Amino acid sequence: MTMAADMNVCLRLPSRVLFEGRADRLRGEAEDGGFGILPNHVDFVTALVPSVLLIAQTGGPERIFGIDEGVLVKKGHTVEIAVRRGVESDDLDSLHDLVGGTFAELEDEERSARAALSRLEADMVRRFASLRKPHP
Repeated sequence: MTMAADMNVCLRLPSRVLFEGRADRLRGEAEDGGFGILPNHVDFVTALVPSVLLIAQTGGPERIFGIDEGVLVKKGHTVEIAVRRGVESDDLDSLHDLVGGTFAELEDEERSARAALSRLEADMVRRFASLRKPHP
């Protein structure tokens, strides 16, 4: 593997890409504590915990993300990150409020979707049960 000054980072949510670009360092949190990755770091896989993810863009600003649980895979000069939920903020002060509001809203949407699915399943069971009853 050749020495590199930066790495390609992609942060994905289930529905979209939250960040994709070049970075010269990254900082995250795993179950066993915080870690940092530089471009020539050894290949690495870890499970992420809900935390703050910092990505220092090459020649640009440091990007701040509030993330839920997920997985990070570094292979060569590429870092792929997949998380359930995530938001970007301009600063750490506003990140807490943004994460709380956004994640609570997503929890409500997921709860509604689970309830709708339960109603559909119950209706399907009732319809199958009515097929077994003999008709006069």
